[in-house]
Amino acid sequence: QVQLVESGGGLVQAGGSLRLSCAASGSIFRFNAMGWYRQAPGKQRELVAVISIGGRTNYADSVKGRFTISRDTAKNTVYLQMNSLKPEDTAVYYCNARVVLTTPPSDYWGQGTQVTVSS
Repeated sequence: QVQLVESGGGLVQAGGSLRLSCAASGSIFRFNAMGWYRQAPGKQRELVAVISIGGRTNYADSVKGRFTISRDTAKNTVYLQMNSLKPEDTAVYYCNARVVLTTPPSDYWGQGTQVTVSS
């Protein structure tokens, strides 16, 4: 069974930084991709950043140049470094792991961690 445990959220002033962590139970190479999504109140969940099994990364336009996704394979952990935070970054951030070889693809989610950016 896959477990994803997020940590690192909190309250920060605009312009500040936070680093989120997502620890997976077992090797992250089981997954074709891992990523971070966020959901603000009244809005749909949106992709923030993703890293493929090969290490390729992709970002939402709204966070490019400010956020960086990375991983530590020895620790089975994926990180999201968030710099120059803005109030509009306020949301619950969810870690996601995806396996595309199943039909349909399998998505696993963490419990979410709250990020609040004050102006």
